[in-house]
Amino acid sequence: MTITREIRLAARPVGQPRLTDFELTTTDVPALQEGQVLVRNTWMSVDPYMRERMDEADSYLPSFPLDTVMDGSAIGEVVASRSPEIPVGATVVHFSGWREYAVLQAAAATVVDPALAPAEAWLGALGTTGLTAYAALIEVAPVREGDVVFVSAAAGAVGSVAGQLARKLGAAKVIGSAGGALKADKLMSDFGYDAAIDYRAGSIAAQLAEAAPDGIDVYVDHVGGDHLVAALDALRSGGRIALVGAIGSYNATEPVAGPSNLFTLAAKDATLRGMLINSYFHLFPEWIGKAAGWLADGSLHTETTVAQGIEQAPQAFLDMMRGANIGKMLVRL
Repeated sequence: MTITREIRLAARPVGQPRLTDFELTTTDVPALQEGQVLVRNTWMSVDPYMRERMDEADSYLPSFPLDTVMDGSAIGEVVASRSPEIPVGATVVHFSGWREYAVLQAAAATVVDPALAPAEAWLGALGTTGLTAYAALIEVAPVREGDVVFVSAAAGAVGSVAGQLARKLGAAKVIGSAGGALKADKLMSDFGYDAAIDYRAGSIAAQLAEAAPDGIDVYVDHVGGDHLVAALDALRSGGRIALVGAIGSYNATEPVAGPSNLFTLAAKDATLRGMLINSYFHLFPEWIGKAAGWLADGSLHTETTVAQGIEQAPQAFLDMMRGANIGKMLVRL
C-alpha cells in the first residue's frame, strides 16, 4: 500500500487566507482499477484562480469542498499503470495536484515529452500559463504591428511571458507594472519590457502617462482596480483590453466597485473582453510548437520561484497571492 501526503481545505478564508485554512494529512492511495494510472507528482502549481475556489459559491470551476484534498495543475511520473495507453515511466501533466501521489483515469493525464523542456516548464511557459499569454495577445486583445502594449502583474507567471510575446508579435513598445523596484528592474533587464511601472512608488495613471504619453493600444489585465481605470483612460481609439484576472479583489470581503470610466470604451470604439483559458485549449499545439523552440534558443526567458515539499504548498500559495514570486510559483514535491 502506497502512503501519500495531501493538502485539504480546512476552512473557508475570510479575506486574506491563512495557513490555518489548510491541513496537511496522510492517507492511503487506493488500489488501481482498470484504465487507471498511479502518478508520483514531482511538481505542482499554485495559481490565483484557486482563491476564488476556496469560497463557497462556485465560479467557472467548482468550489473546493472542505476537508477534501484540493486539486490543481501538476506533473509527475507514472509509477504503476493499468492502462494500455500510458506506460510506467511516462511523464504526464494532470489536474490532481496538492498531493504526492495521484490515481488518475488515463483520459485525465496528458503524456508530455520531458526531452522537449524541463518538467516544470509544462506547468509554466508550455502549460496554461504560457497559453494564457498567447491567447490573450493573438485572439482576445490581438497585438498589431506598432502597438503600445501594457501588462499588469508583469513579473508574474503570465505577465513575464506576455511582455516578451508582445514584442515577438510586433509591438513597438511594451510597458509592465509590478510591485517594488526589484521587480520593476527585472521587467526591463530580463523580461523584455521597455518601461516599468512600480505601482508601490506612486500613481499608476501618472506613471503610465509618462511611459506612454500618446496612449496604449492593448492592455492585459491581471489586477483590476486602479490598473484597469488607468488603462481605460490611456486607451487609444480602437484599443483592446484582455480581462485575464483581478487579483486585487480576490480577497475582498465586500462587493468591489467597477471602474467609473467604463463608458470610455464606447467613445473610443474600444473593446474589453474577458477570457477563460478553457476556451483556448485548441491553441495548445500551436503554442507549444512555438514556445518550445523559443525556450530552447533562449529567446523566451522564464523564471520560477520554488517551494520545497508538499508541506510548503499552503505558504507558497499565500506568498504568490501577495506577489512574493517572480515568474511562476511552483512547489517541488
